[in-house]
Amino acid sequence: MSSDDRWSAEEEVSQVSKLTRKARDSPFVPVGMAGFVAVVGYGLYKLKHRGDQKMSVHLIHMRVAAQGFVVGAITIGVLFSLYKDYVKPQFKNGAKK
Repeated sequence: MSSDDRWSAEEEVSQVSKLTRKARDSPFVPVGMAGFVAVVGYGLYKLKHRGDQKMSVHLIHMRVAAQGFVVGAITIGVLFSLYKDYVKPQFKNGAKK
């Protein structure tokens, strides 16, 4: 058996390490995921007390709220990345001149 066929712990990429790397690269991804879970959890909790509202309407409202939170988190993350990559370096370069 050659050394290339051996398994090593460094080669295995787990879901936790992928999520950790993604959170380090763009910190608003876990915020969006947590918000999505929170909105869905709250929607499921309110499912018992929806009154005379139809189930389909309640689920649509819950889906729109969850998607809105995720899209908002992604938008804020993109704006933060643009600031970090383009605006902040210009201030550092401008201060040196």
